[in-house]
Amino acid sequence: MLNSELISFENPVFRCYLGWSAVLVLKIFAAAIYSGLMRFFTSTFANPEDLMSPKLKVKFDDPNVERVRRAHRNDLENILPFFAIGLLYVLTNPSAWLAINLFRAVGIARIVHTIVYAVVVVPQPSRALAFFVALGATVYMALQVIAAAAF
Repeated sequence: MLNSELISFENPVFRCYLGWSAVLVLKIFAAAIYSGLMRFFTSTFANPEDLMSPKLKVKFDDPNVERVRRAHRNDLENILPFFAIGLLYVLTNPSAWLAINLFRAVGIARIVHTIVYAVVVVPQPSRALAFFVALGATVYMALQVIAAAAF
């Protein structure tokens, strides 16, 4: 039986999950906007109707645009699963301290990942560390959900 108090603003774990989820939604939107700006500044357009001058041609190979696109795609591949597993994790009634810090770790690591990948490129292992912090926290939550389900 689901305890309705878990999905309540009275629950600090649920509130933290909602807050970091909202931050990460805004982060995904920011990455999309950054991708569009990068296309505009480099005159790299993937669709003929987007060309702003007859002198321009459709291009798919600008390294700066592709780097931003890869970072954005990586967000979609990692943040969307966090939304699902994070909510399921809230339903397991975890320790507030642990859950809140896991949500913070995922949020901060995903922001750092994009910064060091697409905004201010920093050599490895910075990107890998940010990636694996978020991945590790999400996998931990998934394993806890599986353990709680005990199917």
